Amino acid sequence: METTAGDCGGERARDAERDAILRALVPVVDGIAATFGPVCEAVLHDYRRPERSVVAVAGSVTGRTAGGAMSEIGLRVLARGDEARDELNYVTRTGDGRRVKSSTMVLRDSAGGVFGALCVNVDVTEVDRVQGLLAALAGAAAQPSQAPVTTFGDDIDSVVDALLDDHLRRQDQTWPGLDRARRLALFRGLDERGVFAVRRAVEQVAARLGISRASAYHYLAQARDTSTDPAHSSDSAEGARP
Repeated sequence: METTAGDCGGERARDAERDAILRALVPVVDGIAATFGPVCEAVLHDYRRPERSVVAVAGSVTGRTAGGAMSEIGLRVLARGDEARDELNYVTRTGDGRRVKSSTMVLRDSAGGVFGALCVNVDVTEVDRVQGLLAALAGAAAQPSQAPVTTFGDDIDSVVDALLDDHLRRQDQTWPGLDRARRLALFRGLDERGVFAVRRAVEQVAARLGISRASAYHYLAQARDTSTDPAHSSDSAEGARP
């Protein structure tokens, strides 16, 4: 399909609007972090470039830097496209065991298109320790942490690797041990979590699994083709026996 001059002009205007919104939010990022102090981090993301989505960051809870990649959570929001919604007050754990309470607020242009997010991360590790101490003093058992581990980092490859490892761990199998249904479920699950929105992610997943790029594209196409078929849903595929 040909791209008309009007289409190009409209896209440029849309990008200009999005750029203006991001510029206006940079001081908000600084203000949030300054208000809540050293346990708080605010991160501004531009989802038009997943591999380097971090536009601005203030504070240092997850170790992000400007120009870094989005996290697993950002990939999930990206995969939902314009249907994405704010995710507020959820708790995750970093790789080194710190508990982080976060909110991810999606950014939309005037047409309602999702193009980024403003994220706030608060390190609540010490709060949990104090609660555990108070519970011990009161003779009550402290509740163990159930928050999932989330990969934060400036390298998108490490995020993709973590998501792939998580899927294989839940399957309790290596790639050669999976039957076709579970292989499709793996690719479908990665796709639903936004992995394949990242440039070169198919090649990275293929290399990690020890299969050809053509095979990886084939599995992805098949997973997308069956994703709307009730007989081949993620749940039924996950439940299939090798």
